[in-house]
Amino acid sequence: MTFEEYLVSKKIDKQQFEQQEPGRYASWKAEFEQLHPESFTTQKKFLINEVRRKYLAR
Repeated sequence: MTFEEYLVSKKIDKQQFEQQEPGRYASWKAEFEQLHPESFTTQKKFLINEVRRKYLAR
């Protein structure tokens, strides 16, 4: 699973997220590539919800 596929699965709009918060996007992508998706979700659980609310994919 790629980071982009992961964002789709979490209903996060990749384009908006990357444009509005490029630093956070790059940091998360780098971390995601080092971890299993479930481990990443566990580490970022509450932050993912915050980002989803800001950049909800429709």
